[in-house]
Amino acid sequence: MSILQRLTLLAAAAALALPTAQARESDGEDRVRGPGATADFSTAPRVDVHKPVELIPLYLRHKRIHGLQPFQELVDKAPEGSVLKVPAGHYSGPVHVRKRLTIEGEGEVVIDGGDKGTVFVLETNEATLRNLTITGSGDSHDADDTCLNIRGHGNLVEKLNIADCLFGIDLKQADHNIVRNNKVRSKDAELGVRGDGIRLWYSNDNLIENNLVTDTRDMVAWYSHRNIYRGNEGRRSRYSIHFMFANHNIVENNRFHDNAVGIYFMYMEGGVARNNVISHATGATGMGLGFKESSDILLENNEIIYCAVGVGSDLSPFQPDTAIRFVNNRFAFNGVAIQLTSELGGNEMLGNIFEGNLTDMYQAGRGEGVKNKWNGNYFDTYQGFDRDGDGHGDTPHEEYAYADRIWMEIPSARFFKTSPVLELLDFLERLAPFSNPDLQARDENPLYIKPERRTEGNAS
Repeated sequence: MSILQRLTLLAAAAALALPTAQARESDGEDRVRGPGATADFSTAPRVDVHKPVELIPLYLRHKRIHGLQPFQELVDKAPEGSVLKVPAGHYSGPVHVRKRLTIEGEGEVVIDGGDKGTVFVLETNEATLRNLTITGSGDSHDADDTCLNIRGHGNLVEKLNIADCLFGIDLKQADHNIVRNNKVRSKDAELGVRGDGIRLWYSNDNLIENNLVTDTRDMVAWYSHRNIYRGNEGRRSRYSIHFMFANHNIVENNRFHDNAVGIYFMYMEGGVARNNVISHATGATGMGLGFKESSDILLENNEIIYCAVGVGSDLSPFQPDTAIRFVNNRFAFNGVAIQLTSELGGNEMLGNIFEGNLTDMYQAGRGEGVKNKWNGNYFDTYQGFDRDGDGHGDTPHEEYAYADRIWMEIPSARFFKTSPVLELLDFLERLAPFSNPDLQARDENPLYIKPERRTEGNAS
């Protein structure tokens, strides 16, 4: 081994040992929290960790666009800071904007990427794109072929028609942008091989508002914090919104229909979902709201209707002494309204409505269903009375699993759920139990009369 190689190995070993040595020398708090606990990442410089922009030249793109005027020529001629009014017509991509511009289409302006690579890259700050149709990206997932790739801060993107694209609008390390009033549609392909409609990657403090996203794969936010999703509509996709390692995002006044999953919170801490309507998340994986090792989230005044599973939660809340709070939501006509697959507790169900569900509560695994807090909810299956007229039941509402345990514990038996045989077994179990039923939930103060729903936002 050469001297240079030995020095390299020694330097690497010293670097690996440094955090341990620092931890030994630090005070008690740093030993508990770990090195770097007090670092201020808000002042850290931007570091580009994604691959650089790569635009496939025009001559390699589909011949249908070879005779069109390149849109890049208009961009190159426009002075920085100017307003570029684009006459109606068809133009060819690719386009790479690296200066502050306002680009507005006058009439129908179509930028066609010729089915190869990415069509339009916005790599600047405080620019505006408005009234454009961007279409014809490539179909390579490895290259992230996209109609609109945003790699800057403080941009406004509105009233765009994004069609026939693998990925629709892709924000990479892009903060404080506004993406609103756009229509996004993927390529005509099988669900699993489509691209994401709107994707945020290491992008913070963006506003995603009043967009229509249809026939895509997912709308995702990965490692992206404090974003607002407001007033959007998503249809016929897989995940309406999929958060992963994305904290303190707000999802409000959206409508998600006919998607496999409504909103999924994965490895997330802090956030709010309110006044949303999620319906018809059906099929084997159908789920309105999903949680995976997430904590400290508020779900308020949402409508979760006609879903296979209204809420599917796994090891959530995950962090100690945190809660996931469900307040004033409506769970109606779902297969299973609430499905919890952990025994950690920490879920709070307050003032919700449960009506028309085949099963209101499913607590997977053994154990008493009293680790979660239930208070003041309305159940259309409540069998008690309200003799004192205070609007609350005189006795607690309790959810037990009788013969339901057959389909809960044996997946293959779920095919027979609600069949006459299982319904008969369940009736006999309740009439004369020959085994101890499992307590799934207990509400000490159930509502006796169904409350009126607020009409705020899109919930009704």
